[in-house]
Amino acid sequence: MLNVSNLFAGYGQSVALHGISFNANKNETVAIMGRNGMGKSTLFKSLIGALPINSGSIKIDDFEISSDESYQRVQRGIAYVPQGRMIFPTLTVLENIETGMEFSKTKIVPEEIYELFPVLYEMRTRKGGNLSGGQQQQLAIARALVTNPKILLLDEPTEGIQPSIIKDIAHALNQIRKMREITIVVSEQVLSFAMDVADRLFVIEGGKLVHESTRENTDTDSIRRFLSV
Repeated sequence: MLNVSNLFAGYGQSVALHGISFNANKNETVAIMGRNGMGKSTLFKSLIGALPINSGSIKIDDFEISSDESYQRVQRGIAYVPQGRMIFPTLTVLENIETGMEFSKTKIVPEEIYELFPVLYEMRTRKGGNLSGGQQQQLAIARALVTNPKILLLDEPTEGIQPSIIKDIAHALNQIRKMREITIVVSEQVLSFAMDVADRLFVIEGGKLVHESTRENTDTDSIRRFLSV
């Protein structure tokens, strides 16, 4: 579904990604693990088109999208939940979700969204800025899902969220895969969360992928050493 090959990207003269290559299959969750500053967010911004790449290839279903604008990538099937969630604080929960439905024919929030995140139905008339961090993260994921994506990108979804909500988000992501058979790529530092959701785990270090393993064959002690400061 998603194929990234020999990707180089950065800011000005500074190269932050050095030949990143990985793929993510349909109905698979892939975790990109790494400490702050190792290139996770840069990779995700490159995938969604918020940061131009220097060279390399990004394909969805064998269709090259590396020169597409962000909105074109969304139309091709990528949805992006940025680090920090970036919800609209002055809009209600319902209005926030509806911002993801610009191209929807019905303009009605699918029932499955509220089944995944019941708290959003309860708070649908509340301003987004009045939600907790965990509730805002669920809202950001819901907003992305109503675009009916083939690929869901989640950048640091557990950042600043209490452990009980992290478990809820992991459960929701696993349910999303069962319901829609979509591809999920998540950047993360919390290993327990990655082990709950990911089929394969990668580690990014200094803008390069330095480790890959399936969940079953993951040496958690080895990954913790990469994540330790």
